[in-house]
Amino acid sequence: MSDWEIWITIGVLCVATAATRSSFWLIGHRVSIPPRVQEMLRYAPACALAAIIGPDLLVDTQGHAQFTLANPKLIAGLAALAFYLWRRSMLMTIFFGMGVFTLLRVLQVFE
Repeated sequence: MSDWEIWITIGVLCVATAATRSSFWLIGHRVSIPPRVQEMLRYAPACALAAIIGPDLLVDTQGHAQFTLANPKLIAGLAALAFYLWRRSMLMTIFFGMGVFTLLRVLQVFE
């Protein structure tokens, strides 16, 4: 691609992004979302987070599902889940989960 084609592509992408993001501000008050859809949208962030974190916890570096205790990501994720259910603090859970994962990785190096 030439330089001008790259700049045109960047410009079109900027306009498309601005149009899609600002459309709710521009016409949002004219469109009403049904209560059923609003109720379902409450769960969208949790579903997106599960879709991102789930495969990372369960798939090893070779792309195979690993449900064994040899998977340090899975063990750290389960430990973080238990810690969250105990303390109900998201920030402490992040630190605890990363600490457990780091400890498991360090112990694997020394094996």
